[in-house]
Amino acid sequence: MDESMLITNAEKYLNKIDKEKIDIKHINNIEEFKTVYFRFQERLNTLQDLKEKMDANGYTAPFRSLNRYGVSSTSDVGFDEISEINRHNQHFRLKATAKRNILDRVKAAIDSHKIAMGNLESYGQFKCKDCGKSYRPTNFNNPNIKCDCGSENFEFDVDESGVYRLEIIPHLPLSGNYMVLMSELSEWGRDSLKKVLNLLKTKRKTVITNVSPVISVKENNRWITKRVSLDSEFVDSYEEELRRIYGRNFRIERLDFHRSRPTIINDKHTRTALAIAYVKHSETIVKKHKQAILENNIRNLEHLQIYDEVVKDVKLDNPNFIEELDTLEEWRNNKVSEILQDIGLMDKFGHLDRTLKSDIKKRDQIEQTIFSEIAPTLIRWDIFKYYITTSNDKRKRYGGPFPYIRGDIDRQQRKIFQRYSNKTIKILQEMENEKIIPVPDMDLLLYKKFNLEKQIKNSNIKLDYTALGAAMISTNSDIPIKESARVFTVSQKRVEKEIKNLENSKRPRSKKSKKFLEMIKN
Repeated sequence: MDESMLITNAEKYLNKIDKEKIDIKHINNIEEFKTVYFRFQERLNTLQDLKEKMDANGYTAPFRSLNRYGVSSTSDVGFDEISEINRHNQHFRLKATAKRNILDRVKAAIDSHKIAMGNLESYGQFKCKDCGKSYRPTNFNNPNIKCDCGSENFEFDVDESGVYRLEIIPHLPLSGNYMVLMSELSEWGRDSLKKVLNLLKTKRKTVITNVSPVISVKENNRWITKRVSLDSEFVDSYEEELRRIYGRNFRIERLDFHRSRPTIINDKHTRTALAIAYVKHSETIVKKHKQAILENNIRNLEHLQIYDEVVKDVKLDNPNFIEELDTLEEWRNNKVSEILQDIGLMDKFGHLDRTLKSDIKKRDQIEQTIFSEIAPTLIRWDIFKYYITTSNDKRKRYGGPFPYIRGDIDRQQRKIFQRYSNKTIKILQEMENEKIIPVPDMDLLLYKKFNLEKQIKNSNIKLDYTALGAAMISTNSDIPIKESARVFTVSQKRVEKEIKNLENSKRPRSKKSKKFLEMIKN
């Protein structure tokens, strides 16, 4: 396909996605769910095809070919030729920029669709009405789903205890328009975006991702040099692994250890899409409850609203007789002062009314400490809940609502759970009925969960991980079992059962418990 045609087709498809609005109001209906989910699936397949074509056409590094164009310092060419070469160079540079931008948009759209589908997959599954067998949506590639028993009679089973936030789906940059969505954010929204991105970009200490020994292998009485790439699990046992592959007829010439500092969400576009979606969702929450929040904290809300209207109207005023920006800004400040003096909110010396000044300061404080903390609080809680209620195996197999999330995180990354805003949590509880609670020492709780997972690895022990998460919270804090069960939407009996399992693993009483302890110690 012609390069210009590929860019044009990609832009048309992304613009088409942008115009198709997603409605999740009736998503618990099986037909509505199928319509939305399989539309996402179809789009994702098309976007991935576009990305593969772009990769094959060199869109990943479009500026590399520009090294061939230009004039070297030793070239003996005339002025006209230099001008012509520069003109061509500019043309190719513009094409390279267009390639990079469209590939960037396609990648952002792909990751946004993965996030949306991950949330939908965590939301529920298809259940056969005839045999009762359940299927994850990802097991089907078209809406005409059919059970192994031959039945096409399905119902949609919502997982009330799953980790998902469907409200963010309409706010995702599904058409790759993340730059546009970022420009639409409010002032406190941009501050919130930085907080979420910093949270998701938290790096862990340097780790060895793989080891690449350069070896000489004897084949057909000849020594051949090879480079072998081994995963990080073979860092301390690379010789044994090489011996398993090549026998004893090899010798190690050199060892190369490859290191990295992975982030919690190890993909740039996924981090950006998640941050934008959570912040846009938080702006929706604030829009609903801003009036009530300000009424509870502002002494004279009417005067504050009048002040805002004056400032807004003057900012929109752009007189033709002023051309320089500095002069325009000075004119606007004087105009605001003049109007405020006329309505009695500023004295003749330019001092704002004391109550108004105090209210402006209070509102700024609310925006910084409450509004801008809503998105970080929600995503911090969702990630915590995802880690505490899922198995390590599930996190590796399915990205769920957080594609490219690490299976576990180290002490440095767990620090993000050391702080949370009690005020914000209270507002979310009371005004949005969010099932979220301030859990003390969340970072240490995750440390214990990861350790437990390592202990029971390869033991074939079946755990109720959702109930286990609630059990770990109640056994490591003053939070009642009833409350943790409510927050995680599980029965109190299930939580109590997992608490007993935790206690038995520490103080074995039965033969079965002793055997379990022996298994996790070895």
